[in-house]
Amino acid sequence: MSTTKSKHPKGLYYLFFSEMWERFGFYLMLAIFFLYMIDAQNGGLGISKESASDIFGTFIAFVYLTPFVGGLLADRVLGYRLSISIGGILMAIGYVGLALPGDLAMIVSLGLIIIGNGFFKPNISTLLGGLYSAPEYQDQKDTGYNIFYMGINVGAFIAPFVASYLRNNYGWGYAFAAAGVGMLLGVIIFWLGNKHYKEADVLKPANANDMSLTRIFSIVILPAVIAGVLGWVLIPSNVFGSDSTDAFIFGAIPIMVFYGSLWTRASSEDKKPIAALLSIFAVVIVFWAIFKQNGTALTTWAEYYTDREMADGLRGPAGAIGMVQEVDQSVATVPDYDQNFRARTDAEGKVITKEGVAPYLNNLPEQNWPVEGKPLSLISTELFQSINPFFVILLTPLVVWFFAFLRKRGKEPSTPAKIMWGLVITAMSTLVMVGAVFAGMNGAEKSSAMWLVGSYAVITIGELFLSPMGLSLVSKLSPPRLTALMMGGWFLATSIGNKLSGVLASMWDKYDHKAFFFLVNCIGSLLAAFAIFLMLKWLRQIVLAHTGKN
Repeated sequence: MSTTKSKHPKGLYYLFFSEMWERFGFYLMLAIFFLYMIDAQNGGLGISKESASDIFGTFIAFVYLTPFVGGLLADRVLGYRLSISIGGILMAIGYVGLALPGDLAMIVSLGLIIIGNGFFKPNISTLLGGLYSAPEYQDQKDTGYNIFYMGINVGAFIAPFVASYLRNNYGWGYAFAAAGVGMLLGVIIFWLGNKHYKEADVLKPANANDMSLTRIFSIVILPAVIAGVLGWVLIPSNVFGSDSTDAFIFGAIPIMVFYGSLWTRASSEDKKPIAALLSIFAVVIVFWAIFKQNGTALTTWAEYYTDREMADGLRGPAGAIGMVQEVDQSVATVPDYDQNFRARTDAEGKVITKEGVAPYLNNLPEQNWPVEGKPLSLISTELFQSINPFFVILLTPLVVWFFAFLRKRGKEPSTPAKIMWGLVITAMSTLVMVGAVFAGMNGAEKSSAMWLVGSYAVITIGELFLSPMGLSLVSKLSPPRLTALMMGGWFLATSIGNKLSGVLASMWDKYDHKAFFFLVNCIGSLLAAFAIFLMLKWLRQIVLAHTGKN
């Protein structure tokens, strides 16, 4: 009796669902975190968009900075399975902690999420790469990462719907707690698949040229913490725009220097692949700076500048599951916005409130205002966060098929070329938003929600060309003993990009014409694509020499 061997290792499917639930928790939290911070009406923090963008960017920056430490400890001490388990449990506690009142609970909870992600995120990706080290699976590594990436986005797609239902019906705290429950489900599923990736969980001791853990912590981690504290406390005026940005940039410098030292200390065999990865890391910072504005600038566009009125046929079903916001003409306590939705704040940075109608009506023609007794039914803002993962789920099979189609004809782009095209496509997505600005006369009127849908559709294609390909490239080129550490380097680049996204979004109110905000993003993405274009021949040679394929 003959048997057919699967194209993919069984462990992929357990890692798929583990990551799906982990991302469910993470993206549920992200879908509402910015809205929670700027909410001055329904129990939120009531802070300005500028401050909320800065906090949001700082949080997602540190979330992706800690994988440097988590990857290092997993490589040399803890192993991948234990690191993933520790990370998942810490994140679950952190999400539940956000449901508790008080600034201290929020700070501690965010800290737990940041540390937990450092243990979870790089190591589950590295463990997946280890499963594809077997000769029979090596040709399917890019496809395996695409499938894994779809799991991320299944969780991300579901999360905003759950967030909308819970925050509309029960409040912010219940939504945050649900994120913790999702994370625990991910940990349980990971444990159930333990036997399928046991053999891939191998410690990788340091070489003679590598720094010891003690030395890394003494000359990298400790200086990073000290530099961050100095950047926050001692600099009398902000160098990079805010205390948190100063702290992050100064804290990241020792870590960036460490990654540079990996190249200078590497053997002649390892120098070129490490150099290639560091070059890619530097360029993709721009992608994350644009992509992660979905939680800030694009959420602002959805909240205030987008026509969110729900079609009549959807009001009943959507309302029954708590996914509708209702707006009427009643006077209530609302944020004191100007005509461009810029809030006045007090000396402590809290939004000043006034008595007035709902801000949504500010740029809605009065003839379209709700009549007495019949409020407008609006799509909850956080549901727009589901558009990107929806398109990932929809388009991933098409992208996988497209690359397989080209591969059969010997025309598949190299992995670096895919990343370059991803940046070009990302630039195109920002031009869609330029169109939205002009369609809404720079916010004087609300624009169609289809502009946001179109922008998310385009940037999703760019994401599928870039993000899973980057993970695959790290797995292909990293020296075996440094794989998780270099995966941490990928997430360090993501971290810096995430922080930059917050910096860019915090400048939203400074642009009188919003088209210029999106054009700056477009130019940045095109310059990053051009940088890869200039390196493309060199990068392809390294990938070919290291893997035998491009």
